[in-house]
Amino acid sequence: MRAHIMVVEDEQHLGIGIKYNLEAEGYRVTLVEDGPSALKLIDMGPHSIDLVVLDLMLPGMSGYTVCQKIRDAGLGLPVLMLSARTLPEDRTRGFDVGANQYMSKPFELDELLSRVKNLLQISRHAAPASTTGPRIGEGKPANTAKSVEAIEFGQVAVDFRTHQVRVAGKSVRMTPKELRLLRYFVENPERVISRSELLIHVWEVSGNVQTRAVDQFIARLRKVIEPAPAEPVHLLTLRDAGYRFVLHPEDKG
Repeated sequence: MRAHIMVVEDEQHLGIGIKYNLEAEGYRVTLVEDGPSALKLIDMGPHSIDLVVLDLMLPGMSGYTVCQKIRDAGLGLPVLMLSARTLPEDRTRGFDVGANQYMSKPFELDELLSRVKNLLQISRHAAPASTTGPRIGEGKPANTAKSVEAIEFGQVAVDFRTHQVRVAGKSVRMTPKELRLLRYFVENPERVISRSELLIHVWEVSGNVQTRAVDQFIARLRKVIEPAPAEPVHLLTLRDAGYRFVLHPEDKG
């Protein structure tokens, strides 16, 4: 079956050009010109779309928001973000909201086609957490962990059912992705968890995807749960191995 690619691009001539060239490579392509239309089609058939080529500067709703909504819905379909903005912070933000790859305009057609092919191959080989064990070096699978609905540790109290978070008695707002990441650590305490495992089980993408999203979210999580984020006691980094979550560091003595 031909891969189905959604192109979200408001520059009509560019969108038509991308569509034409992708179809010439044998892909099935749907072209839309704004974020709400893209999200509506994804919502109607989330598993019928294999990849999204997403422009950043869209009318009414930015590509950042579109990508964030896709990830917040728990969808792991690959997203290739296109933008005329080339600042490092623009790329970083794109990866933070869940983009798999980021290309700057103008771009070479051959590079676009190569990246599309690569993302589709990675996506086909990525397996959902509930049906497979980890890849080499990724630790034990997530579905062996005990589900946790609420937890208290240090000065933090979290109810994952209601998305309520309190730190030192004060309410704190966390995004759905931040809560999902925290819950994964809480449900897998004391063991080493690799970046690849987090990408597969939290982001639901291939563990081989190159992205800074994990680092960025770990930093944001530490700002919430750690008494001193620069000297973490709960969420520890193990160089060249991954992370380890410690519920009660005071018990380590």
